[in-house]
Amino acid sequence: MFITRECDYAVRMIRAMAEDPRQSVNEICEKESVTPPFAYKILKKLQEAGIVKGFRGVHGGYTLSASLDEITLYDIYKAINPNLFIIECLNPENRCERDGADGKPCLVHRELLEIQTEIGHLLRKKTIRQILEEA
Repeated sequence: MFITRECDYAVRMIRAMAEDPRQSVNEICEKESVTPPFAYKILKKLQEAGIVKGFRGVHGGYTLSASLDEITLYDIYKAINPNLFIIECLNPENRCERDGADGKPCLVHRELLEIQTEIGHLLRKKTIRQILEEA
């Protein structure tokens, strides 16, 4: 579950879009100090996840397509990085080399899996609206 700079910027961009119904990429970038090329990459992922919607043309821009009452940090991070694992051995596609290798379970793997699960619960605990209203 690596919270990358891209994940951080995505949350900041959602925060910027929460303020106004529809904004251009330049407006979002100016508010949140994100470069346009990076913003477009992030917005594409958020759009594919159904979190934002893009509009073309003179009055184009981006808007939230999901309610702030529905979006969580987990949703945003998952849209940006679908493989939210704190360590690669937790990814089912990358089997833990130590887990069961000698007939014994890897106790570290099990502990990290429990931590991973707890982090997921915490990222889903509050909606973006709840987070923004705390400020």
